[in-house]
Amino acid sequence: MRLRHPGGAPLHLGYCTNVHAAEDLDGVIAQLDTYAVPIRVRLGTDVLGLGLWLAAPVAAALAADPALRARLRRELTARGLEVVTLNGFPYRSFQDKVVKHAVYHPDWTTRDRLSYTLDLALILADLLPGDVARGSISTLPLAWRDPWDAGMADLAARRLDRLADGLAAIESATGRVIRVGFEPEPGCVVETTGQAVARLAGVDGDRLGVCLDLAHLACAWEEPAGALKELSRAGLPVVKVQLSAALETADPDALREYAEPRFLHQTRNPAGAAADDLDEAFERRLPGPWRVHYHVPLHISPPAPLATTIPVLRTALAELVGGPRPLCDHFDVETYTWGVLPPALRPRTPGQLAAGIAGELDFARAELCDLGVST
Repeated sequence: MRLRHPGGAPLHLGYCTNVHAAEDLDGVIAQLDTYAVPIRVRLGTDVLGLGLWLAAPVAAALAADPALRARLRRELTARGLEVVTLNGFPYRSFQDKVVKHAVYHPDWTTRDRLSYTLDLALILADLLPGDVARGSISTLPLAWRDPWDAGMADLAARRLDRLADGLAAIESATGRVIRVGFEPEPGCVVETTGQAVARLAGVDGDRLGVCLDLAHLACAWEEPAGALKELSRAGLPVVKVQLSAALETADPDALREYAEPRFLHQTRNPAGAAADDLDEAFERRLPGPWRVHYHVPLHISPPAPLATTIPVLRTALAELVGGPRPLCDHFDVETYTWGVLPPALRPRTPGQLAAGIAGELDFARAELCDLGVST
């Protein structure tokens, strides 16, 4: 959806398609009719934004064939859909039965990660609407924290230099500006704002920055205002914001039905105690309160004693769009966990999933409009 900041700047709001499992072009296009078009109709908007996720094999095929990219753009346009951002974090197989640590591979020490991200940048340059200033791609925060040493850090830094060079070459060839945002996440080499500043120091700030996932920020128990000021002082732009909410509770036992085998659910308390998954947190009897990296639908309030980190999201949005100019213009609802929610919350049909995603987008749109953003 296209929105407008009170100061006049355009804003883009969409949803991330990594909630869907397709990993070839025909499957991606089928998703558009099954989910995206019904969502757009429910929201009553002429244009719906997608934070498109393309698995590595389909990204490679699209990057190698301009005709395929032209086909994808036609399919999007014909359905009233547009793409200004891509999710380049999961490499492939993100909706497999078990994902866990596999989502962090290949990491930024590898050529595969660099090649995949530059493929996405080339694709996005062709998908961007003509009147949009720039595109964004989110990616993983370098790597999972273990193993990580000085040699790996040096290799990753060289990959980021080549990434910036590749993005500059794409801009020179196409005239389109594409920026890549590294997404701090619990358990990774870059988990906190301070680590982002330390690990990304010296990168090309015109093309590389941070993707701010608001559930991850909450799980780190960081205050949005302080985090944004720290990034600004370091010259790291927020190139993309993922609108997400984590679970929170002072009664950890209430979270037992959320322990599931597909995704990692890193758990943190305000004193800094940490576990890499819910099962580990239960086993170690981690003291509460807990915040858990479990993206939950933005518009649904779980029963007490459970809560979500929506207050952090609201505070962050006020900081991001409350000033005379927005600190970011790409906002993506990213709830990829619909298929592993407890049975009472889990959609059972494609129509129910489309309705749920539309509900999240409507919630996000209303939150932004409460801050003076217009449709």
